[in-house]
Amino acid sequence: MFKGSIVAIVTPMKDGKVDEAKLRELVEFQIEKGTDGIVPCGTTGESATLTYEEHCQVIDLVIDQVKGRVPVIAGTGSNSTHETIFLTKHAKEAGADAALVITPYYNKPTQKGLYEHFKAVAEAVDIPIILYNVPGRTAVNMLPETVIELSKIKNIVGVKEASGSLDQAAEIIAGTDDSFALLSGEDSLTYPLLCLGAKGVISVATNIVPELMAELVDSFFAGDINKAKELHYKLFPLFKAIFFETNPIPVKKALYLMGLIEDEIRLPLVPMTEANTERLRKVLLDLGLSLKN
Repeated sequence: MFKGSIVAIVTPMKDGKVDEAKLRELVEFQIEKGTDGIVPCGTTGESATLTYEEHCQVIDLVIDQVKGRVPVIAGTGSNSTHETIFLTKHAKEAGADAALVITPYYNKPTQKGLYEHFKAVAEAVDIPIILYNVPGRTAVNMLPETVIELSKIKNIVGVKEASGSLDQAAEIIAGTDDSFALLSGEDSLTYPLLCLGAKGVISVATNIVPELMAELVDSFFAGDINKAKELHYKLFPLFKAIFFETNPIPVKKALYLMGLIEDEIRLPLVPMTEANTERLRKVLLDLGLSLKN
């Protein structure tokens, strides 16, 4: 089962290329601080602007660096079913533990189309698949009944739910058995979703505060609900700050300020404005983080 605090890791870049050395360092940073799993090539990893070669390069590198210490859930989704199958096959061959597959974007499939897309991927590649529903990015919302029907397919084992609807998440949890994992796709809803029965989070904030996010989730599952709630409110300003601008602009800026990566992001995204950088800096300092830039 995939559970706990799982990081949607950024893709550090230098001079327009993937910064392999920094990516390896980030993987070590996450594992050392208690992160339960790593997702390369998700939204936060700028998957939409990685070439096929870079996409495979990032997945290969993360798997090589992790060396089986935590699960690697490779982002392999696309708005094309055959492209999704291609990327998912590569993830399996590279040794990924699972694939995170986003709902097709732009072409706005029907619920039947979503079902057939994920069914085709699951049948083509024998690897655990976690669905990814983020309608704010894709212009299509995968409804609970579609997720519940897909959960009956053997290797579809969970969903990263980022619709922002607690009702939708509750319907999914109520309609699936305990072997199916609903994971929060929004940091600010992690605590509420854990209360509803979520198994963990695929997190942006974990890039910045892996130890605190792991502590929040671990405290909840250890039965210390008050500690988890306390950490939720402590981290709430950060949850908001990492969306001052489009993700992953703020999280990459935060990692730069912490001295962990170069200050580089790929067009059409651009670096954070000076005004929002100063707002972000204050949030990081208020959390007691050490900044080097």
